[in-house]
Amino acid sequence: MIRDQADTDLARALPYLRRYARSLTGRQSAGDAVVRDLLESSLHDSAIRAEIRDGAIALFRAFTRLWMAGDVPHPPSGVCEHSSQIARMPSLPRQALLLHQLEGFSIAQTGAILGLPESEADKLVQQALAELRLDEPVRVLVIEDVGLIASHLESIIAEAGHCVVANATTAAQAKILFAREQPDLVLSDVQLADGSSGIDAVDAIAELSDAPVIFITAFPEMLLTGERPEPAFLIGKPFRDETVRAAISQALFFGSHGRQ
Repeated sequence: MIRDQADTDLARALPYLRRYARSLTGRQSAGDAVVRDLLESSLHDSAIRAEIRDGAIALFRAFTRLWMAGDVPHPPSGVCEHSSQIARMPSLPRQALLLHQLEGFSIAQTGAILGLPESEADKLVQQALAELRLDEPVRVLVIEDVGLIASHLESIIAEAGHCVVANATTAAQAKILFAREQPDLVLSDVQLADGSSGIDAVDAIAELSDAPVIFITAFPEMLLTGERPEPAFLIGKPFRDETVRAAISQALFFGSHGRQ
């Protein structure tokens, strides 16, 4: 029974490790590849296999060791016109920020994952947040059919120093508004007012531009299977303001290479 529960817990945690890995690398393919390397390593190493089955913190800690053993990717030159300050962050502050703000680990848990004291993890997160406040402003299209959520997103975006140029409630409207406004970034819900899909809207937008996209959905695990082209930047509902700000900065860092 204990073995079965550990396997169940691992299966539940893996989609969120994929989300973290994609956000950290800026691409679905790159992030999923690192997660796959970890799982393949566990097949040949009983110690790694036991560790990743010992809860989410242990799973993310094992991933971090593998990540830190390799090269940290940087976006190719010319990919993103509006470069984010997060591009100049050392790797550890960026990891600490994503673990704490995107994945929701406490500061103590973030430190445990990174192999650092809680006080050092807190300094890294604060350093990363200070860097985010220096981001260059960009123009943002919001695709969200619930007015209250759209207004909340607009306020977060404005407080981060960016400008919402339009809000679309359907896939058809999103394509029209994107063509008219030419925003630098898109934040999109998945299920829209008329039954259309934010994914379809983004696919149509991709024919017009390579602007980075952040998806926001109540069911993020459905877009974290690794079985098809899926988003690199994904926020679950309900969301925290800090999570949105961190995702925006990370998406701008990697630019269009965050699409898949």
